[in-house]
Amino acid sequence: MTVAHPLFKVNGMALQEGDFIRLRYTGRAGENIFDTTDEENAKEEGIYNPRAEYGPVTVRLGSHHIIIGLEDELMGKEVGAEGEVEIPPEKAFGAHDEQHVRSVPVTQFREKPVRGMRIEVEGSEGTVVDVIGRRAVVDFNHPLAGKTLNYSYAVLEKIEDPVEQIKGLIKLFSGRTDIGISIADGVAELTLPPAITYDRRWMVWRGTLVREIFENYADINDVVMKETISRPKEPEAAPEVVEAAESEEMEESGE
Repeated sequence: MTVAHPLFKVNGMALQEGDFIRLRYTGRAGENIFDTTDEENAKEEGIYNPRAEYGPVTVRLGSHHIIIGLEDELMGKEVGAEGEVEIPPEKAFGAHDEQHVRSVPVTQFREKPVRGMRIEVEGSEGTVVDVIGRRAVVDFNHPLAGKTLNYSYAVLEKIEDPVEQIKGLIKLFSGRTDIGISIADGVAELTLPPAITYDRRWMVWRGTLVREIFENYADINDVVMKETISRPKEPEAAPEVVEAAESEEMEESGE
């Protein structure tokens, strides 16, 4: 069932591929929440990440920024729509493939493996499902593979401004909200905060961001990223230190 909430920005146009929208959602596997844009839901479920930015996300329909089943549900809806949808595995994280479950020597782990541990082997992430002698059975399927999911959602607004759209993509990919954006004469300029190169998530996803900018904005020919690092200011001498030095000079002069 889908309804329109009177407080949302409604434009009366059906959503279609290429539209940028602000979306609120909560995903459940059974009774357990595994993903949500709502901070309180995350805290109640015990999945709260203090480093995460909660709140509605900006996505482009047709770019698979969300799972296919939820994207399909939103196509044709209008701004203001809210509802729930059940999504089968084939439109979520796929079927569970037994070929992606294999035995790995425990010598490949930095620490002793235990059931439920998330590990990385040769660039692939998996979950330890059993430990037998000197070998661990690791499931390299997505943790939600084979599961039917349920999403509740609300389409808050459609975003038309390219600057706001790109800001939304930056937050979606990197979680950052401190990058300035300007677009002029075919150039999108991103003003980066100092030391952003130490942000691993940003470094991993910036290539995807650039690719999507070129794919979605035909009038942008260049993406310029500017990081400005200012000379640190020299600390001023503390007043009490100056006064102490003057006192020592007076004592030496006999005053």
